[in-house]
Amino acid sequence: MSRDTVVAGRYAKALYGAAFDEGITLQVEEQLKLVVEVLHNDVEVKRFILAPRISQSDKLNVLRGTLQGKVSEAVMNTVQLLVERGRTDIFEELLAKYIKIEGDALGIGYATVYSAYSLNQAEQDSVAAEFSQLTGRKIRVTNVVDRSLLGGLKVLIGDTLYDGSLAGKLTRLEKSFNDKQRR
Repeated sequence: MSRDTVVAGRYAKALYGAAFDEGITLQVEEQLKLVVEVLHNDVEVKRFILAPRISQSDKLNVLRGTLQGKVSEAVMNTVQLLVERGRTDIFEELLAKYIKIEGDALGIGYATVYSAYSLNQAEQDSVAAEFSQLTGRKIRVTNVVDRSLLGGLKVLIGDTLYDGSLAGKLTRLEKSFNDKQRR
């Protein structure tokens, strides 16, 4: 486990504790997503934050101005700490660790659903309901379009892959034929 992962885990745990105390755990997740989006998608902000010659106070002022009214005090305090300690590179890892801690605490599972086309909300809800029953956790779905799939779905929950793709079914069918021929 890398040092960044360990550090991000510590910050995520502390932030989750503060968010839990305030009853805003799910909102903090969304706010962290916003911070990551700002730091990674806004090229000017990203370049400014990563510039070594710009003072920490100037970086904080820009981030405060960008995030003002959009994030809670707990998230802003975490942003401030990471900027002051020169750790702006771990925000993505912090978000991932926070989501894991939150999911474990609230009984939420996260599924990445790979499909040949974009799933509409009803289809995502159907997948979530089916896998919620299977796992015993409330499932949140993130849909990823994978044009290499001919049909069906691949669902990744944690370290477990549920392969319902056409290619996966054909592979299992071929394997069963080969097993029968060997007997």
